[in-house]
Amino acid sequence: MTARGASANPGARSHHPTISQATDVPADMTVPFPIISSLEVISGRYAALLCDVWGVVHNGVEHFPQAAAALAAARARGVAVVMITNSPRLGADVATQMRAIGVPEGTYDRLVSSGDVTRDLIAEAPRRIFHIGPDRDTNIYDGLDVELVEDFEAQAVVCTGPFDDETETPEDYHELLVRLRSRNLPFICANPDIVVERGDRLIWCAGAIARDYGQMGGRTLIAGKPHAPIYKAALRAAAEVAGRDLERGEVLAIGDGMMTDIKGAADNGIDALYISGGIHARDYGDPLAPDPRKLKEFLEKHGYAPVAVMPRLQ
Repeated sequence: MTARGASANPGARSHHPTISQATDVPADMTVPFPIISSLEVISGRYAALLCDVWGVVHNGVEHFPQAAAALAAARARGVAVVMITNSPRLGADVATQMRAIGVPEGTYDRLVSSGDVTRDLIAEAPRRIFHIGPDRDTNIYDGLDVELVEDFEAQAVVCTGPFDDETETPEDYHELLVRLRSRNLPFICANPDIVVERGDRLIWCAGAIARDYGQMGGRTLIAGKPHAPIYKAALRAAAEVAGRDLERGEVLAIGDGMMTDIKGAADNGIDALYISGGIHARDYGDPLAPDPRKLKEFLEKHGYAPVAVMPRLQ
């Protein structure tokens, strides 16, 4: 593959709009972040982008054309674009889903999923696995020496989400989790997200079930965001596209999940662009025109400082 990062010059930013030109925050208000209107405002600083998928590029039903166009434009400027998603599906399946939703082929260079990196945890786990999640996710076990069994026979648990995410909630799993916890079974979570957008609704994910298991004192094993394994895989992919090793300061993470995307970027030494119109949008008013004061309070409450905020990626 042709190296894409060679033309990205983090030091040459004169041809890009400045932060002050793009911010929508009132001039008399002191805020720790700019609210920007275009990815181009800051992408020139970076050699690679690690971009979330759900809530940023699509909502599970339709894709966001402006987001795809912004990423494609960054690629055209020589920036390596790696999609990094907490989907429990394998990367190839996520790519197929993105095409079906309408995300153009030229939007990104590589894709790394939580399903991809979770396979390493499954390979290291005991062989007899109880699977929590829809049947569509069971190809996560393809090629691995595992046996899917009932919960009372299992030596470990793998959760890719609720069995039926259209109707079930984490509370529906309480009795099952109590049984699993009583046997001290390790609980591998293939999707650390608590919720995800599906159209105009929020759908429960595996992370909510793993959270409850952990609160019972159970042992949870997670490789997706905000944990290091998925970032190591994504950074390797970005370096391959760029054709050289990348410093953490040359990489920008983009996402809408505070405790996955933004926390993960901070924990792994990467700058973050926060997409405020995603899963947390209801916390600070109009998703496309967030109240700067409420947004500031929200970010301070969580203790993370993105380099910039954008309502929707564009």
